[in-house]
Amino acid sequence: MTEIQDYDLVALTKAHTATHKQTQQPLQLQRGQIGTVLMSFNDEAYLIDFADRDGNTFAMETIEAAHLLRLLHDPDLALA
Repeated sequence: MTEIQDYDLVALTKAHTATHKQTQQPLQLQRGQIGTVLMSFNDEAYLIDFADRDGNTFAMETIEAAHLLRLLHDPDLALA
């Protein structure tokens, strides 16, 4: 399995409390919330950008690797 890399799309595997980027109000990111990886912290945690459908960032949070699922578009080639 390929490790999570910068700019990968990921989904949360559990809910996470965050802070709204503009209003600084608390918000709840739900299990399944999709974000983009911006930075890795030794593959233990990742800075994730959470944006709406129009591409406007509403939260940036550091999330532990264990709470992320890498989303895939293409299949990996089967190993022979």
